[in-house]
Amino acid sequence: MKTVLAVVAALALAVPAASAAPTQLEGELNGAPYRIVVPDGWNGTLVVYAHGYRDRADHPGETDVRVAEAAPVAALEPALLSMGYALAGSAYRRNGWAVQEGIEDTKALVSLFRDTVGKPRRTLLWGFSMGSVITFALAEQTAGHFDGYLAACAVAAGTSRAWDGAGALSAAYAAAFGWPAPWGTTADVRDDLDFDTEVAPKMFLELSNLANWGKFEFMRLVSGAAPSSLPAPAPTWAFTNMFFATEARAELERRAGGPVVQNRTHAYTLSAADKAYLAGLGVDADALLAQMNAGRNVSAPPSARNYLERWADYSGKIKKPVLTLHTQTDALVPPSHESAYAATVAAAGRSGLLAQTFTSGNGHCAFTGPQLVTALTALDGWAATGTRPGAASFPAALGFLPGFTAPAWPQP
Repeated sequence: MKTVLAVVAALALAVPAASAAPTQLEGELNGAPYRIVVPDGWNGTLVVYAHGYRDRADHPGETDVRVAEAAPVAALEPALLSMGYALAGSAYRRNGWAVQEGIEDTKALVSLFRDTVGKPRRTLLWGFSMGSVITFALAEQTAGHFDGYLAACAVAAGTSRAWDGAGALSAAYAAAFGWPAPWGTTADVRDDLDFDTEVAPKMFLELSNLANWGKFEFMRLVSGAAPSSLPAPAPTWAFTNMFFATEARAELERRAGGPVVQNRTHAYTLSAADKAYLAGLGVDADALLAQMNAGRNVSAPPSARNYLERWADYSGKIKKPVLTLHTQTDALVPPSHESAYAATVAAAGRSGLLAQTFTSGNGHCAFTGPQLVTALTALDGWAATGTRPGAASFPAALGFLPGFTAPAWPQP
């Protein structure tokens, strides 16, 4: 469960032999492990990787993953080095919802590279999952550190709306299966709640009973995890999403100093087609929706909500090219996030600096190696020439979906 955010990459790349072994620099910067790799034939571009969520070891028997990675998947590193890219990545100072640390540690790593290796001709940042929040936030800061940004499997609606979605999933689970009092409440989970020992055993029994399939489908549809118009997500989606709705949210609440989700402006609805589908599975969707909507009275304390918004919601005032990459089916971070981000950027008058592309993948960050390389080189070309990549830059033969339109964001 704690490795669910690892990037799935089926590499199919021919990697030519390097002329010499790359230079590798590893160490710790302000408490954050880092890794830098520079090929012998460096092309002048530095690519910095911002990793996704890593569980914080805050329960017995857990160990923090503190490995610094210079690429989203290790097998991709030789291919990128052979193309001449220098690579760098930070593990951040601590795990959990480490957006603040990720922003600070990523900027510090770029400064270290400049001091120890040299000033790059271009510097690109690509962030995955939670790392996309770091990427979007830095794209709105001063333009001195990076020349282009790639946000993959992106939390593009912003932190507040994403975590409100976790609150919606919690409310749906409570309506369908009940919410045990020892977990806290759907609005304010217990600060030391442990998914592995408390939540997962209950869910495993429920998922093991085929009679409950309709209830889990209700959760999926009403939370927006994956609309019925797209392929069904992998069966593990419920465990992954509920981990974030419970234990990961508990860690975030400790950081923020209180509960963070709210729903007063939300409305929980389903289409007539979805209700009919659920009725065929033995689920009275209207009754469950009524339970959820009866609980639309949740407001987070201002100080905790402010923490959530700071780390990070977006203004859309991006300063350099931003490319987003998303699978068509992602139950953890649905592609509707991309619609929300496009609207935010448009409202700021910066749509010319945004390009979005989608793949046929099913799963969170479920990209192939060729797709990742294609997206990165498209961003590099955009940053170098100022020419925004078009549909031809993302061929269908590699699994991209030209013309795909992301679903609308489901809530205000």
